[in-house]
Amino acid sequence: MSEIPAKATESEDPSDGARTEAAGAFGEVRPGDPMWQSSPPGSIYDYIKVASFSIGPDGLVDQWSLRAEHLFGIPAERAVGMDPIAAFIDPDQREQGHRKMAEILDGREWTGVVPFRLPETVDGGGGEGLAEVYVMPTHTEDGEKAAVCIVVDVRVLRSIETDLAASQAIFGQSPFGFLLIDAELRVRRANQQFASTFGGTPDDHRGKGVHDYLPSGEAERVAATLRRVLETGDSITDMHVTGFVPGSEDRRHWSVNLYRVHSGSGRPIGIAWLGTDITARRAAAREAAAARRNLALLNEAGARIGNSLDLETTARELLDVVVPGFCDLATVDLYQGLLAGDETPPGLADGSAELRRVAFASAVSDAPFAGTGTPVKVGAVHHYPFNSPGADALRTARPQTVPAEEGGLVQSTLAVPMVAHDTVVGLAQFSRTKGSEPFGDRDRALAVELAARAAVCIDNARLYRREHERALILQRSLLPPGDPVASGLDIACRYLPGNASTGRPSEVGGDWFDVIELPGHRTALVVGDVMGRGLRAAVAMGELRTAVRTLAQLDLEPAEVLSQLDEIARGLGTPGGIQQATRAARRPREADLSEVYLATCVYAVYDSVTRRCTFANAGHLPPVLVEPGESALMLDVPPGMPLGVGGEPFEEVEVELPEGALLALYTDGLVESRDHPLDEGLQAFVGALTDPSRPLEDVCDHVLNTLDSHHGEDDIALLMARVQGLPAESVGDWTLPREPRSVGRAREYARGQLLSWDMEPLVDTTELLVSELVTNALRYGEGEIRLRLLLDRTLVCEVWDSGLVQPRRRRARDTDEGGRGLQLVGLLSAAWGSRRTHRGKTVWFELPLPDGENGVADPAEALLSLF
Repeated sequence: MSEIPAKATESEDPSDGARTEAAGAFGEVRPGDPMWQSSPPGSIYDYIKVASFSIGPDGLVDQWSLRAEHLFGIPAERAVGMDPIAAFIDPDQREQGHRKMAEILDGREWTGVVPFRLPETVDGGGGEGLAEVYVMPTHTEDGEKAAVCIVVDVRVLRSIETDLAASQAIFGQSPFGFLLIDAELRVRRANQQFASTFGGTPDDHRGKGVHDYLPSGEAERVAATLRRVLETGDSITDMHVTGFVPGSEDRRHWSVNLYRVHSGSGRPIGIAWLGTDITARRAAAREAAAARRNLALLNEAGARIGNSLDLETTARELLDVVVPGFCDLATVDLYQGLLAGDETPPGLADGSAELRRVAFASAVSDAPFAGTGTPVKVGAVHHYPFNSPGADALRTARPQTVPAEEGGLVQSTLAVPMVAHDTVVGLAQFSRTKGSEPFGDRDRALAVELAARAAVCIDNARLYRREHERALILQRSLLPPGDPVASGLDIACRYLPGNASTGRPSEVGGDWFDVIELPGHRTALVVGDVMGRGLRAAVAMGELRTAVRTLAQLDLEPAEVLSQLDEIARGLGTPGGIQQATRAARRPREADLSEVYLATCVYAVYDSVTRRCTFANAGHLPPVLVEPGESALMLDVPPGMPLGVGGEPFEEVEVELPEGALLALYTDGLVESRDHPLDEGLQAFVGALTDPSRPLEDVCDHVLNTLDSHHGEDDIALLMARVQGLPAESVGDWTLPREPRSVGRAREYARGQLLSWDMEPLVDTTELLVSELVTNALRYGEGEIRLRLLLDRTLVCEVWDSGLVQPRRRRARDTDEGGRGLQLVGLLSAAWGSRRTHRGKTVWFELPLPDGENGVADPAEALLSLF
C-alpha cells in the first residue's frame, strides 16, 4: 500500500492558497475557486492535528504518519509491525478491540471513541486520552484486505465545538450589526441585526463588499482601513462611517469597531465588523461640535501658520490645519509673480493672471484634486478661465462656491481668495467629498478667516524673501568663487548659512573665508566672523573682506594686516564707513563700541618653499593642526582683541608644518550652539579629525556630519588645507656677491636650472629678466644678492637684496639710455612686483609655463616695442 502524504504539493500561485484558506475558514468554496491546491501552513488541519496510519492484512501496522508519531509518541520505526490493539488499548479492552479489528478487515467501516495512552512528553507526563477514530477498509495491491485509520484528539474537537457555539451565540444575540469579512473584503457572515438595517436575510448579504453599502468615496476609505487591519492586525475603535440605508434618503452614521480574526491555529482569516447606529447622537452634538471645531481650528491656525518665513511652507501649514479637520481636500495657489520676487502681486483685473500651485493635501487615499477643470499638480503654473468661480473669487476678493462635477468625488468646494492688506495674493480651495457634510454659512466664514490669516503670513514671507534673497546674493558674491587653488596647499572649504541644518530659513550673517595667493608661492588663509546678523553684518563682512584682500596684496606682515583691519572696523558702524576709519587711523581715539562692528579674524600666511606658516589672531578661535601620525591639537596662537576694539597690538606665531599636515580654520558656528558649550564643541571638532589622510572633501563632510548636533543658528565657515610643500628639486637658490660679474653668473644659474627642469622655451625670457633684476639690485640695492627660482604651476623668479628703496616703474623718454628695465619686466612677465622683508626687499616676476598653445613672449619683439 502506498504511503498517504502528509501534505499536497504546494501551488505555484500564492494567491490560490490564500483563497482556499479564506474559503475553508468560513466553510464554503465559491464557484470558480480552484479546488486542487495546497493548504498553506496554519490551516485548520494544522489546528485539528489529524493523524493517520494503515493496517495490513495481518492486522499489524504497516505505515505510520508523522502526525501519528506526535499524537501517540511512538516513532515510525517502532510502530510499523506493532499490533495497534496491544499497543494502545488497555489489557481489559483488548479482546473487544481485536473483534472490532477483525470486522474491519472483513470489510466494515467503523467510527468511535477509543481511549489511548498519552506519550510521556505530553502535559508533563503520561495519562490517558480519548481519540476519535475513523477506520476505512481497503485492499492492498495484491487484493488482500487492509484498513486505513484516521485519528483525531477528542480534546481538540471539543474545543472547536465550543468555539463554534460561542460564535453562533454572538451572531444570534448581539444587539449590534455584526459581520465577518474574509481576506478578499467580502461578507462571509452577517447577523440578523445587520440584515434588519440593510434589508433581506443574513444569507442575502453573503459575498457583498463595502461598495454595496457605502458611497464610492466612503467605501474606498473604509476598504483601505480594512486592508490595513488585515495586514497589520491593529484594531480600529470607533471609526465613523457615513452612508445610506435602502428606502431612505437620510444620511446615516455608524460607529464601527474592527479587529482581525484568527483561526484556532493563529492564522489570520478575516476581519470582524461591529457597528452601531449613532445618527441620533451625532445630530444632537453637531452644533456644539461645530462650534468647538471652529474655535479649535482658529486656535491651531494661530499657533501653526506663520512659523516659517517661507511662502510654500506657510501654504502647507494652512493645509495641515484644515485637512482633515475642516475639509477632505485642499489646495493653495499663489500668484506666480509673488514667487518670482515681484514687488507687488501682478493680478489682472479679470482674475486670470498666472498662478502656481504650491500646496495640496488630501485625506482620501490616492485622490487627485477634483475641482473645476483639469487637475493641477503641485508646482504647475496655470490660470483660471474668466468665467470660472476661481477667477471670480480672485477678481472680487470674495469667496465663491464651486459647482460639483457630475460623477466626481467632490460634492462641495469653496474658492476663497487670500487677502492681505487689501491685496489678493492667491486662492485657497477647500473641498469635501461625497458622504461628508456640505459647507454651510458658518463654514464659509471660517474658511475666509483661515485664508486671511495665512495670506498675511504669506505676504510677510514674500517681503522677507525679497530682502533675504538680496542679502544672500550680496553675501555669496563676497565669498571666493569655486574651489580655491593655492601653491603647496590642497584646499577644501564649506560654508553653511545660519539655520541651514535646522530647515528654517537661513539668516544672513557675517562669516567669511578667503584664500589669497601671494608672490613667491605663498598663500594667505583668512577666516573671519562679524558679530551680529542681518544685512548690515553682511555689508560689514564685505567691506572687511575687501580690505583684507587689499592689505594682503601690499604684502604686509599678518600682525600689520590685522592692525589695519582693526582701524577699518572701528569706522564701519559710523556714517562714512571706511573713509571714517581712514581718518581714525590718522587720529587715534577711544573706540566707541556703539558705533562699530566687532569682528574676529585669524590671518595666516603659508610659504610653500619653507613650509612655514605665520599666524596672527584677532579674538578668533584657535587654528587646529593635525600632523601625520599625531592627534589633532589646537595651536597656541595668542587670541588678541577682536577687530574694532583698538588699542592692543597683535602678536605673530610662526609654525613649521610638516609634509601632509592638515590645517583647519573655522568659525564658532561649527562648534557652538545654545545646547552645547564652546569647550564641548571644540573637543568634538578635534576628535572628529581622526583620519586626516582621507581626501579633504571627505574630511570636511565627516566633520560636518559628526558635529551636526552642535550646529545652531549661526553661520558655519570651514577652511581646511593640507600641506604639500614645494619639492626641493623645484627650487633653485643662489647667493651672489655684489660685483658686476654676478649678472652673467645669474644668467648662467637660471639657464642651467631651466634646462634641468626641461623648460627650454622659458630660457631666453628668464635670462633677460634675471639680468635686469640683478643689474637693478647692483645699481640701487645694498649688500649681497640672492637669486631664487621656484617651479610650480608657474615659474617665479625672486631677487633679494638688503636695500629698502622699492623699485618704481617709470616711462623712459626716447632720448634716455636707461630706465626701461622694469618696463621690459612688465611686458614679458605675467606679473611682477616687490615686497619688503625683514632684511630688505624682494623683487619678483612670474612666467606662465609653456603649454604648447600659448607661447612665451619673444624678448626681441618686447625690446623693439620699448623704442
